[in-house]
Amino acid sequence: MSLLYRTILRPAVFLQDSEKAHSRILSVLSGMSRSRLSLSLLGTLYRSPELPVKLFNLDFPNPIGVAAGMDKNGSAVPSWQSIGYGFCEIGGVTLHEQPGNPKPRMFRATKDKALINRMGFNNIGANALQEKLRYWKDKGLWPDSPVGINLGKSKITPLEDAPSDYAGSIKILWKHADFFVINVSSPNTPGLRDLQESKNLELVIKKCCEMNKECSEENDSTEKPLLVKIAPELDEGFLDDIVELVKKHQLSGIVATNTTIDRPEAKHFSSQKIYKEVGGLSGAPLKDKSTDIIRKIYKLTNGKVPIIGVGGILTADDAWEKITAGASILQLYTGLVFEGPSIAKNIVKGLNKRLKAEGFESVSDAVGINA
Repeated sequence: MSLLYRTILRPAVFLQDSEKAHSRILSVLSGMSRSRLSLSLLGTLYRSPELPVKLFNLDFPNPIGVAAGMDKNGSAVPSWQSIGYGFCEIGGVTLHEQPGNPKPRMFRATKDKALINRMGFNNIGANALQEKLRYWKDKGLWPDSPVGINLGKSKITPLEDAPSDYAGSIKILWKHADFFVINVSSPNTPGLRDLQESKNLELVIKKCCEMNKECSEENDSTEKPLLVKIAPELDEGFLDDIVELVKKHQLSGIVATNTTIDRPEAKHFSSQKIYKEVGGLSGAPLKDKSTDIIRKIYKLTNGKVPIIGVGGILTADDAWEKITAGASILQLYTGLVFEGPSIAKNIVKGLNKRLKAEGFESVSDAVGINA
């Protein structure tokens, strides 16, 4: 199936504008999500073998998830497990609906297996997302695997009001998330990365923790896992500060990393023009940078803070590298674009073989062995 996608389907998809192609594929998955028969068919073709992971007191069928940005509005929540993923993270969602940045805002560096985007948190807003997620539950189509929600700051909200903005989204969406990710690292919302500074980030984290506790008490339930998503360009000082805040407020983990504003040397002439576009770079050129941050976090925390690894994962070898550097579970975005719908299944199969070859019984046993 992977060969079919790379040789026939991908060239046809790549004739289209990147964002339009993304939207059309999501539209197809959204339609298939409404039919149990279609979901069963997808599962027959693409469902991954079992490779269970227990993390955040949640059961993940396998460690490969869909990264935030792929399904911003929860349009295809039931489909992700059917095409092989052990979890999905929808969003980023903001408290207020917003259109995002002007188009075009997504670009492919095809030969380098990279994307650049400056989407700007385009999404339907927390209230509309709540209705979308309620629909899937009411229809009995909710997946068995965990569903996370990535939270961004509304562009119209001043930085000083960011804590209430994030907390407002948690309040609206609390019942529908298995975990939340506080995204302070997208490069496409002006000033957002300023929230990674310790004094700003602590205010956001504290408010989100308070809202999480309030919602858990109202619903007579346990608090939801809260994580923070960071940028790959953080220097040692910033990273130390963030890790200390994660420990201080007992957050459940760190997502490492978001896209990068740095640009590698273009390996192909066709990539040179693309790399001049403003936005966050994802895909193969991000792999080593994100792995380096994962390894640093693992060492700083002595492996006691779980890490969701994301950035440049296209093969089982890439996934193994992230896991052995310190990531407990992983997420894909650009890899799905370039490798097609079989990627999760192929990676999980590859990880199963690697674990057996290395003498490990589970993914958890391999986490951080090369940190």
